[in-house]
Amino acid sequence: MLFVVVTLALCLRLGYLQLWSKSRYSNLAEAQRLQPELIDPQRGNIYDRNYELLARSIDAYSIHVIPSRDRDLSLAAQQLAPYLDLSASEIEALLVENEAKQRNFWLSRKLSLEAANQIRQLNIPGIRLITRPQRFYPQGTLAAHVIGIAGIDNQGLEGIEYLYDDLLKGIPGTLKAEKDAIQRKIPGGLEDRVAPVNGHDLVLTLDAVIQYIAEKELQTAVNASRSSSGVILVMDPKTGAILANAVYPTFDPNNYQAYPTAHRRNIAITDQYEPGSTFKILTAAAALDLGIVDANRQFYSGPSWDVAGGTVRSSNIYGNGNITFLEAVEKSDNIVFAQLSVEMGPERFYPYLAGFGYGKKTGIDFPGEAAGILQKPGQIAHGETLQWANIGFGQGIAVTPLQLLTAVGAIANGGKMMRPYYVAEIRDEFGKVIKRTEPEVLGQPILPETSKLLTEFLVSAVENGSGSRARIIGVEVAGKTGTAEVPMQGGYGDERIASFVGFAPADDPQIAVLVVLYQPQTDIRYGGVLAAPVFQTVTEQILDYLGVPRKQSTVQSTPMAIVPNIRNYTVSEAEKILKENNLTANHLNTGNIVRDQIPSPGSRVLPHTTVNLMFYEDSEPIMIPVPNLIGKSMRDVSILIDELGLQFRPKGSGIAIRQTPPAGTRIPAGSVVEVEFQP
Repeated sequence: MLFVVVTLALCLRLGYLQLWSKSRYSNLAEAQRLQPELIDPQRGNIYDRNYELLARSIDAYSIHVIPSRDRDLSLAAQQLAPYLDLSASEIEALLVENEAKQRNFWLSRKLSLEAANQIRQLNIPGIRLITRPQRFYPQGTLAAHVIGIAGIDNQGLEGIEYLYDDLLKGIPGTLKAEKDAIQRKIPGGLEDRVAPVNGHDLVLTLDAVIQYIAEKELQTAVNASRSSSGVILVMDPKTGAILANAVYPTFDPNNYQAYPTAHRRNIAITDQYEPGSTFKILTAAAALDLGIVDANRQFYSGPSWDVAGGTVRSSNIYGNGNITFLEAVEKSDNIVFAQLSVEMGPERFYPYLAGFGYGKKTGIDFPGEAAGILQKPGQIAHGETLQWANIGFGQGIAVTPLQLLTAVGAIANGGKMMRPYYVAEIRDEFGKVIKRTEPEVLGQPILPETSKLLTEFLVSAVENGSGSRARIIGVEVAGKTGTAEVPMQGGYGDERIASFVGFAPADDPQIAVLVVLYQPQTDIRYGGVLAAPVFQTVTEQILDYLGVPRKQSTVQSTPMAIVPNIRNYTVSEAEKILKENNLTANHLNTGNIVRDQIPSPGSRVLPHTTVNLMFYEDSEPIMIPVPNLIGKSMRDVSILIDELGLQFRPKGSGIAIRQTPPAGTRIPAGSVVEVEFQP
């Protein structure tokens, strides 16, 4: 009876399972056999503007481990170790751990074809070789800071790869195929495949050739100056397109794990710094646009200026004396620009700086952009007037290299400031354009007339001022040097940031370029000495590559000599240039780098005229007694003043009747002597 009851119960149970619960268990069994696998899509390619391939996905082998009772874990580890970056003990520990947990895992990614073939021949139970798309950067380090990196699971981690990940990664497909308990495919079993959708391609604004030029010259400059790092940005000022974004030190995105994380930061976008004298361009722009200065407005610039309980010091220990505004731009005079900032006041000056985009992000298509630091009027608790005096010459404000170049690009573009961008087009895998980036005007902070006038000043700053080493034969260059102090706790330290920003050709700008060298360790750390030559080399190569024609240099029709601009050249270089121009040199003090010269650049003089040179290295000014000029002709006064190394400012014409300072006064070399003449 017991046997009959048990048998009947089993029959009923069996009937329940096979008849009543048939569909449920059939579905469970099918789901168990049909474990879905994701099919990775091909990640979209990244190109430069000329469709040079910068990033692509290629199939690479990966080792996928599944549990297996037939595997000798120790032997398997020893067999795999020669082909992986893991020791036999590390591999065995991973196999033991996952065997205990009865789970699948990825043991290694991005295997070479040779290693994959060797592992396949080992025929180790539960070791499967699977091809998966992996990111490859065929240009190596080129534009690495912009492109960024993708991880081993084909996901964007940094840079453009991260920001546009949703477009680049595509949509995974699925494969459902019947498999047995140890995940072997059942011959003739069901199979359901949904194809993946590959990612979109990106066409960048970068030009691989221009990027290469910038990276090559930046690496040379950083190493030569022993700088901690450097940046070169190249922009089309008419559109805002970034043509090159070089950062050094750099890294290889194919093996990014081998580099410090700091080397992967695009510091042109993510880091801010005090710009120093390159910022004077914006002070000049505001003052000119307000109409409070012109080229000939007179200023007095001494060695220092006391303002609002503080002191602004000139970079020239002698001071520049009575100078025009144009001369202040050429000589990068701190005092004049501090005076202008105070004269404008924050109520008038701040709107211009905000209009140029300072204190806010440009909106470039790149992750982690910094906004810079620009305090609004009234937000400075103590010493606001002094703070704004410092802002006038680029101290007490923080900008990113991109912000500075974008603002200077507005000067080059008739006052219109364009939004910078990296991605020009988004295309599907068949090449169809999905989206094209149109240039966007962010605003017009200054009038076109102001832009034109300021461009003339910046050309003069290169031809006759501190930017002499940025000159390019046959091309008018507009630009400005910068030598910024690095703020530290409680003040400023001894470190410097040397920079140069400009555009060319000045009459029809094709490119705007910024060079920044952080913490150079050379004896001379001025922007006009270190950064200006890098700007010149980079810009000249780019203009030649773009096919920009050069103007024919004019031939002298008179025997008169034109005094060249030799500011910021070394002693030997300056003397060589003067000799080539049939002139001679006279040293007014000792030093290695020319700080100033008399006669000034562009002066027409007789051949064999002596050019007096003043150098940066002097700690005490050379004092020169002023001669008695009363009763002399203007020609005789001019010759005598030039020979002494002083500057001559005449009033009227005829015979000298009055002079300032009076005869016998001892004044620093390079000071101005005013002489009044009467017929």
